[in-house]
Amino acid sequence: MHARTRSTLEFILDHLVWFMLLFVLAIFSAFVPNYFQIGIFANIIEASSVLGVMSIGLALVIISGHMDLSVESVAALGAMAVGTLFCSAGIGMGIRLSPEWLMVPVSLLVALAVGGSVGALNGFLIVKAGMNAFIITLASYIWVRGLVVAVSGGRSAQDLAPAIRWFGIQRFIGLPLTAWIAILCFVGFSLVMAKTPFGRHLIMIGGNETATFRAGIRVKRNLIIAFVLAGAIAGLAGWLLAIRTSGATANLGVGLLFNAFAAVVIGGVSLKGGVGSLPGVYAGVLLLSSINTAINLMGLPSNFTQVIHGLLVLAAVLLDTFKQTLRQRLA
Repeated sequence: MHARTRSTLEFILDHLVWFMLLFVLAIFSAFVPNYFQIGIFANIIEASSVLGVMSIGLALVIISGHMDLSVESVAALGAMAVGTLFCSAGIGMGIRLSPEWLMVPVSLLVALAVGGSVGALNGFLIVKAGMNAFIITLASYIWVRGLVVAVSGGRSAQDLAPAIRWFGIQRFIGLPLTAWIAILCFVGFSLVMAKTPFGRHLIMIGGNETATFRAGIRVKRNLIIAFVLAGAIAGLAGWLLAIRTSGATANLGVGLLFNAFAAVVIGGVSLKGGVGSLPGVYAGVLLLSSINTAINLMGLPSNFTQVIHGLLVLAAVLLDTFKQTLRQRLA
C-alpha cells in the first residue's frame, strides 16, 4: 500500500465522526423541512453545551482506562448548590453580593468545588484504596442524587440571580455565552490532552498502566487528577444547567449520563482506554444534538431519540472494532 493511501485512510479513520456529522447534516438539510437554517445550526450548538461539557470529564476518565458513572448526579448537585444559594424563589436563599458581578465567579467556584470534592472522593477510593471504578462511581451516582433530593426536599430553586443568568441570555455571534464556554472548554482540554505531559501520560496510562508505571510516570497521581477534573467539569456542567433553567430541581439532568456515554463512544473514545480525542467527542455531541433537532422538526415521538441513540452507540462500537482491525493491517 502506498504511503499516501495509508495516510489518507489514517486521516479518515481519525476523523470519521466528523464525516458522519457532515453527512447527517447534509441529509437532514435536504429532506427535513426548515432544517437548513443558521438559526437551527445555532440551536444545535446551544443545545449541546451542557452535554458537551459533561462529556469532556467523562472522556478524560475513559481515556485513562477507567469509568465514571457519577457525572450526571454531580452536575445535578452542583446546579442545586448554585440554585439554593443564588435563587430568590422556592428553596433559594437569595444571597446577593456587592458588586453583583461577584456572584458569577463565586457561584462558579461553588459548582467546581462541589464537583471536584466528589471527584476527589471517587479518585481516592478507586486509585488509593484499589476499589472497582464501576462500583464506586455507580454508588456515587446513587448517593449524590439522593443528596440532591435530601437537600432540596423534592422542591425546586427558582429565579436565579440576573447577574448569573446573564450568561444564558447574552449572545455573541449568534450564540449564547454558555455555548461559547462549552466550545472554549473543548479547545482548552483538547490542547491539554495533545500538548501537555499530563494529557500524553493519561493516554499512556489508558493504553498500558503497568508499562507506564515502569516508565517512571506517576500513574496514581495522574489518575486522581483525572477523577477530580471529571468531577469539577461535571460541576461546571451543573452551573450551566442552573443558568439554562434559571434554577434547579431534584431531577435536573436525568438521562444526561447515557447521552454523554453515547457522545464519547460515537466520538471515537475506546472504552478499553488509551484511544480517543476531545474534538471527536464534540463532534459526537453535535451529532446527537443534530438528530434530536431533526426528530423535533419532523414531529416524531421522543421515543425515537432513544432508539436512534442506542443504534448509534452500537454502530460506534462496531466501527471501533473495525478501525482497530484496519489499523493492525495498515501497521
